[in-house]
Amino acid sequence: MTAAVSRRFLSAEIVIVLLLSLGQSAFYAVVSLIAKLTADKPLSQQSAVLNASQSSRPYLDLTYQLLGIFFSLVPVALAIHLLMRDRINPWRTLGLTADRPGFDAGWGTLLAAGIGIPGLLLVYAASALGVNAQIVPAALEQVWWAIPVLILAAVENAVLEEVIVVGYLMTRLREMTVPIGWIIVCSAVLRGSYHLYQGFGAFVGNAVMGVVFALFFLKYKRVMPLIVAHTILDVAAFVGYTLLPKSWLTWL
Repeated sequence: MTAAVSRRFLSAEIVIVLLLSLGQSAFYAVVSLIAKLTADKPLSQQSAVLNASQSSRPYLDLTYQLLGIFFSLVPVALAIHLLMRDRINPWRTLGLTADRPGFDAGWGTLLAAGIGIPGLLLVYAASALGVNAQIVPAALEQVWWAIPVLILAAVENAVLEEVIVVGYLMTRLREMTVPIGWIIVCSAVLRGSYHLYQGFGAFVGNAVMGVVFALFFLKYKRVMPLIVAHTILDVAAFVGYTLLPKSWLTWL
């Protein structure tokens, strides 16, 4: 197989994987933002709901939630399979091993703190400027399984985004000898794009997070700390929103 053909094959593979996962989410996010911008009321008076109930029947809702989490992770399995097919060890190449728990937990916590606090300030500023919708991180019914499902959803988001947008995408683009600067831009813009349904502030904040995470991966070759950081951020958002008094969260 020639280099040119290999590059075309890798390009097609990347497009397919992304269209089955977060690229698809990006298209829906753009359409959702357009719908909000063309609605009768300002963007800042509309809401972007995450983790909504799927049924008024609790155990049917639980079934839908668990199925959604499971099938969202299938593209991760596909990406890992494709790397293994090409004789690339995904666990070592992407840093998905569990042999450095202290490093992963320590850096993950630091990254979460370093991104989470400025992120909250950005959300507040974006809301005040009217360029973001009101974010509702969790809208499940008050059922016993709500918190466990929200934690699972946080882990699912973290694994899906960090493995696909950082580990897989950056690894494949480097195989195609794409310049490092463009690799970082691609990863960061993709991360921002599938958050556009929340507004322009969410795009900027997540794109900046994407740059930081991409640089970290280039330096340490591990996505596990990124998964830890992303999980902490989402658990804090989802569970915190559910447990804290809503009067404390009106600025969102």
